[in-house]
Amino acid sequence: MSTRARTPVLPGVLAWIAALLMFFPIAWMVLASFKTEVMAIATPPAFIFPPTLENYQEVFERADYLAFALNSVVISVAATVLGLLLAVPAAFAMAFYPTPRTRGTLLWMLSTKMLPPVGVLVPIYLIAKSTDLLDSRTALVIMYTLMNLPIAVWMLFTFFKETPKDIIEASRIDGASVWQAIRVVLLPLVGPGIASTALLSIILCWNEAFWSLNLTAHNAAPLTAFIASFSAPEGLFWAKLSAASTMAIAPILVFGWISQRQLVRGLTFGAVK
Repeated sequence: MSTRARTPVLPGVLAWIAALLMFFPIAWMVLASFKTEVMAIATPPAFIFPPTLENYQEVFERADYLAFALNSVVISVAATVLGLLLAVPAAFAMAFYPTPRTRGTLLWMLSTKMLPPVGVLVPIYLIAKSTDLLDSRTALVIMYTLMNLPIAVWMLFTFFKETPKDIIEASRIDGASVWQAIRVVLLPLVGPGIASTALLSIILCWNEAFWSLNLTAHNAAPLTAFIASFSAPEGLFWAKLSAASTMAIAPILVFGWISQRQLVRGLTFGAVK
């Protein structure tokens, strides 16, 4: 009799069901973007229909998609780079030179993610207004950096803790400074972890809507504001809104699909050490 362990079927089936449930809203949105407005709200819904591109044509005519997309790219990348520049030394210090308050500091940083953004909207709006940062990329870069910094520090702290301290100590004995130890020794070792942190930060920045809608109007508005611009006092035009949403998520969806191997590799970095 074969002693080879059989692959369990139930977990695989449940995983496929969960994946289909999560993917269904996206598939429905894409389908709706190729319908007319009447067909988009038809009951019962139509799964077979003659597709049309008029929604995408109207979206391009109504708004400058490329300007919104450029703002999303610049803001997301800048916030991610700035966040890593702050998170790497912070996580390094707490991982390799811990103090009795290190764990409490990490928990306090994570607790800031539990604060509803609307609770600090008024003071942040007034600060941005008084410093002439309203409707500017700088304001969103700062907000997105602060928003993702606790997660970045936590992830990098976990990756750094899995790195043997002897390697850093050996580099210091050989005469390397702290920055040289980080740049030459540590960063290459935890490259997958840093890459996964950067990828997650970009995705979170790209999808952030609350601050983009409240701190921008036109000049610095990213794609999340681009989607919101297709709601009107007369009501929601579901087909056009679906087309705008599809155009907004398409770049980050493709980016996530391409980088999923690196993201999974980074998130599981150190799990088998």
